[in-house]
Amino acid sequence: MSYERVKEYFESIDMGERVMVFEKSSATVEEAALAVGCEPKQIAKTMSFMQKEGPVLIVAAGDVRVDNKKYKAEFHQKAKMIPWEQVEEQTGHAPGGVCPFVVKPGVTIYLDVSLKRFETVYPAAGSGHSAVRLSIPELERYSGFMRWVDVCGGGE
Repeated sequence: MSYERVKEYFESIDMGERVMVFEKSSATVEEAALAVGCEPKQIAKTMSFMQKEGPVLIVAAGDVRVDNKKYKAEFHQKAKMIPWEQVEEQTGHAPGGVCPFVVKPGVTIYLDVSLKRFETVYPAAGSGHSAVRLSIPELERYSGFMRWVDVCGGGE
């Protein structure tokens, strides 16, 4: 199960105590914010897309949406979300628990600039009942991201 792999990863870097598990679902931004006890915008949601080169994950603030024009300008192709039933096969994590940690080989991770306004964010930890508390520098360090992008709009 992907939660166990993510938990093991954080334990291997002496950050296992940052991983949180909830009885109630944290699969949506709203549910995660209630479970964590933060504002929805601080949830670092991970969205999965299929590009010509393979699957990509974009981690963004919980209060923004992908802007199709920005996405196309950044990646030179239309935003095409991975179908729900293929997400786990493509990324290594099931919908609701997709996160930028311990992903399948060949998955490229990008962080959206919408996250930069926060000191602390809460991405999922491999299941729809988990999250991990990270600073932005920690998210950069432990996600293995390729680079920062500006592909979302909305939010504050």
